[in-house]
Amino acid sequence: MTDAPARRSADTLARPFTVRGLTTRNRIAMAPMTRQFSPNGVPGQDVADYYTRRAAGGVGLIITEGTYIDHDSAGTSDRVPRFHGDDALAGWADVADSVHRAGGAIIPQLWHVGVTRDEGAPPVTDAEPVGPSGISLEGEPKGRAMTRKDLDDVIGAFADGAAAAERLGFDGIELHGAHGYLIDQFLWAGSNRRTDVYGGDIVARTRFAAEIVAACRAAVSDAFPIFLRMSQWKGGQYDAKLAHSPAELDILLRPLVEAGVDVFHASTRRYWLPEFDDSDLNFAGWVKKISGRPTVTVGSVGLDGVFSEAFQGKDSGVTPIDELLDRMERDEFDMVAVGRALIADPEWPVKTLGGRTEGITPFAAEMLKSLR
Repeated sequence: MTDAPARRSADTLARPFTVRGLTTRNRIAMAPMTRQFSPNGVPGQDVADYYTRRAAGGVGLIITEGTYIDHDSAGTSDRVPRFHGDDALAGWADVADSVHRAGGAIIPQLWHVGVTRDEGAPPVTDAEPVGPSGISLEGEPKGRAMTRKDLDDVIGAFADGAAAAERLGFDGIELHGAHGYLIDQFLWAGSNRRTDVYGGDIVARTRFAAEIVAACRAAVSDAFPIFLRMSQWKGGQYDAKLAHSPAELDILLRPLVEAGVDVFHASTRRYWLPEFDDSDLNFAGWVKKISGRPTVTVGSVGLDGVFSEAFQGKDSGVTPIDELLDRMERDEFDMVAVGRALIADPEWPVKTLGGRTEGITPFAAEMLKSLR
């Protein structure tokens, strides 16, 4: 017999979610997490098995780890998967097929790291880091500012990735516009100091992201949804703000909605923290309220520590999600992305939906060293 919280969990999280041609079996998503288990950028059978276990464990929507678009400066590691090239795309086709057979939906996250790329990093050793202004997130010179050709090439590469995802049978795409990577570098005044149409006020800083979204929208069918992951914080800049108020957030979101974003994946480090004063809405709640678009919330779901602490060897215990369920019942957001809790236990969804939370395996930092 299940108790009342378990029934509430099932009622709240077990509802299907539909956007364009995608319908997920429940409101639980797997958050994108870089794993670096794809030698030469090619996902193998172990990667397919890793995602398939989560689909078999009840995840409604899998958002893959970040995958590099086809641009020389896109990535920092030759063990992070590519989303271009016949070998990598064949591997991703196998992943998508396997996840679908297990009953899940799956979208790839398309990624360009921008100036966070290390000088001379593989897989392209002679590529220079590029970004909006040739400065790092810390405000120091790094790489070079992107030319008009660079912008066009990157926009085209994102669109090519979107078209490839639909051709391979994926259920949509997510654009990585968060955490201080390339798209976010344009959105944030701290890293975008351009004086052309791509820099200046909030609307101008949104132009590059909006053009990427519009190009992807034009490259796929009407049934194919586009997710955009965004965040206020950056790596090492946890107090950074794209928008300091709901009014500024409205200005930021409007061009992205008009360009064709279907779902915003609003990344926070702790989902329960309010984004602005005088309201307990979290970031996903504010984005949904202002944009009118569905949102995905994320940030230490089911855990008692933030993700960055895992790289310091810190484990996280299993914690109740009662507040999460309360917020979902108020329709503050539409889906919940689960990260490390799903690394720890592929059956987190089925156990949570079935009220068997006492049987959930807790996360340990050691788990990041292998695919399981």
